[in-house]
Amino acid sequence: MKNGAKVDVINLGDELLLGLRDNGHLSYLGEQLSRHGLRIRRNLVIQDDPNEIREHMQSAWSDADLVITTGGLGPTSDDLTREVISEVLGLKLEFVESIRDSLQEWFDRIGRPLTANNLKQCYVPEGAEVLPNPLGTAPGIFLKKDEKILVMLPGPGHELHRMFEERVLPRLEEEDLSASEEQYLQLRSFGIGESALENKLFAVLNKHPEMSVGYCAHQGLVDVRLSLVNGNGSLAGLRETGEQCMEILGEDFVCFGHDSLAEIALSYLRAHDQTLAVAESCTGGLLSNAFTDIPGASQTFTGSVVCYSEEAKIEHLAIPEIILQQHGIVSAETAVAMATGVAEKYSSDYGLSATGFAGPTGGTEENPIGTIFFGLHTPSGAWSHRVTLPGNRFMVKARGVNTAIDWLRRKLTKYQMHDAFSNLEYFLGAGI
Repeated sequence: MKNGAKVDVINLGDELLLGLRDNGHLSYLGEQLSRHGLRIRRNLVIQDDPNEIREHMQSAWSDADLVITTGGLGPTSDDLTREVISEVLGLKLEFVESIRDSLQEWFDRIGRPLTANNLKQCYVPEGAEVLPNPLGTAPGIFLKKDEKILVMLPGPGHELHRMFEERVLPRLEEEDLSASEEQYLQLRSFGIGESALENKLFAVLNKHPEMSVGYCAHQGLVDVRLSLVNGNGSLAGLRETGEQCMEILGEDFVCFGHDSLAEIALSYLRAHDQTLAVAESCTGGLLSNAFTDIPGASQTFTGSVVCYSEEAKIEHLAIPEIILQQHGIVSAETAVAMATGVAEKYSSDYGLSATGFAGPTGGTEENPIGTIFFGLHTPSGAWSHRVTLPGNRFMVKARGVNTAIDWLRRKLTKYQMHDAFSNLEYFLGAGI
């Protein structure tokens, strides 16, 4: 693989600059490229304006090895990317009949006529490869010119992701720009802050100047990414360093790689042929959603109840009214009763619950806003766990979900070192 390739990404779309749509393309492409040994040097978000496209494409093409554009390939009048970039590169646009055939099949399938404006998507710069789009009408473009590579992708994220992974990454590997296997090792942790984590790992990581270290915190999780600088070092070295970091982190170590807390918890339950049910109040369904986002969750996740009111807790979970009257809706006793009630309701081995004050109103002197009580029912007993989380309502709910699942993870796994090493073998591949 060529080292030090300069990569520029240009995101086009007025909707991005107006805040009508989040720009998830940069984070997605940055992660995908870095996995395969490429780093984005520069990212620009620009308007759907010919002069803007022309100026920034000329600048990027002048000294980048790989330029990736997103957006502006559709059928409407503001989709100008292919036309302006072809002009900048001094290339004519060619009509590709196979694209027209694909468009006709697409519109036949949805029962609509193929309109004339859609045919502009059939034009590509001369000499370019067409990247089929199985989820939309606008094809992508892969072009080699002047020992550089241009990749043009449509704006919708679900279309871009599939095309990039199925079409673009293999072509970049063929051109020796990217590696087939991941070129970094990610450690995922929970329960320790970003700065504290850096201090804890400093003695180990400071010994390896050949490694680049990056930290990313999100809703209680902190990821540490170890990567090789300009191809120096080895994946075996990353692995050895990762093992040392894992031992230092102890229970705060979650996994190697990108698995979510919910994936880890469900995998453990599935391996032991056990089931889980969830009861939640303040998290409003987000806790259940974290589990049901995982394909195949129905093998382990039996059901959930979002019981926001006192009446709902009594009716759907058979919680004795006296518990709510004596201890309150936000209490350790209620959390345990919720967990036990939902486990019994769905005949599950484990029941997990959450009740609290997400804000901005509510709370008491004893249990201020941000306080959440979690309950856990297990085959061997039931427990509660209290936390007070900072942030606004959205942040409290989101971090509350992760905190609940991490508590479940710790109870389930009790930090089994053997499983962690097996996960590392799987992540990096045998024989490295």
